[in-house]
Amino acid sequence: MSQSDLFGTAESQGDLFGAGPAVPRWKPDPDKVRRRLERILAEARGAETMPWDWSKQSLYQTIFPQMARLLDADEAAQYCFQFEREWKRLKAA
Repeated sequence: MSQSDLFGTAESQGDLFGAGPAVPRWKPDPDKVRRRLERILAEARGAETMPWDWSKQSLYQTIFPQMARLLDADEAAQYCFQFEREWKRLKAA
């Protein structure tokens, strides 16, 4: 048994904006992700001391693992391991 609304109809109101077309799910290009991760790693490897100011350090600590997770798990773990190794080296310098 359905319950009537204020106007006595048993129909429910549809979505105000309609279902609309399905939004395509964004899928990253793994090659672009790898190139970006490799650029960051190359910059770190080429430096004797921390090459980035506080703002960029904060950015890279946040986005590097996030970007790596766009790849398969084993590859992501390897990139994160390399980044952490370089990070520790640069922080100790």
